[in-house]
Amino acid sequence: MRILVTGATGNVGRLVVEQLVQAGLSVRALSRNPRGGALPDGVEVVRGDLAEPESLRPAVEGVERMYLFPFAATAPDVVRLAREAGVRRVVTLSSGAVTTGHDTSFHLPVEQAVEASGMEWTHVRPGEFMLNKLWLWGPSIRAERVVREPFPDLAWYPVHERDIADVATAALLEDGHGGAAYTLNGPELISRRDQVRAIVEAIGKDIRLEAVTPAKARELYLAQGGFAAANADFLTGFQTYSGEEADSAQVEEPAPAASAPMPTSEEVTGKPARTFADWARDHVRDF
Repeated sequence: MRILVTGATGNVGRLVVEQLVQAGLSVRALSRNPRGGALPDGVEVVRGDLAEPESLRPAVEGVERMYLFPFAATAPDVVRLAREAGVRRVVTLSSGAVTTGHDTSFHLPVEQAVEASGMEWTHVRPGEFMLNKLWLWGPSIRAERVVREPFPDLAWYPVHERDIADVATAALLEDGHGGAAYTLNGPELISRRDQVRAIVEAIGKDIRLEAVTPAKARELYLAQGGFAAANADFLTGFQTYSGEEADSAQVEEPAPAASAPMPTSEEVTGKPARTFADWARDHVRDF
């Protein structure tokens, strides 16, 4: 059985590739730059771009199952090509914002295209990635041992990228997941202040937490570039999830999270979901 992994060099896709290889599967990895990302030996790397569906024709030939990275603009065409090539099962990387109804234009159209295809499908809907803190805080921790945060006491249930990959891999390999949409969060409600503490304990070095205004945080994120700049308005409350501009005069700390347990990967894998402390230890070198 050959499995195609799109987004194969991404934060979750590369872990799915690793797990499939470890399981002894034949893996084909889709990449816009086949030489640009290190993948395990034995993986067949093919060039293709989800933004150019026709470029995927060689990638989907002879494939039975597919892990689909979300790209809404071309999802119907990509799904059609996969179905015509004989793909029978699709596992979609989606978002917990679909579950809450906040996402109607980014991930939902991909889910809808897959569901309409007639292929067996499973959606994996992670909430906030623990990795976000590496992209936001990593540069200032490495350079200054400081985190500048607008909402230090805001708490949520961030999820480890490996838990997401575990669920996606299970859905690709095991029967019984067809027609399921798995919303994934972390196992603990943890504030950003306590997330910083977990990183301190993992790296063994002090980090100063400095509370800043949302406006200042937005300024810092824009100057930082990358993930921080791309999401600066949303992360600081100046923009809604759907991209609408918020009233800057009314920017406030987001509402607190519910204290009830949230769904985690354990419901699918049977293994306890990884904590933020686990994640911090996994990323010591990155900090």
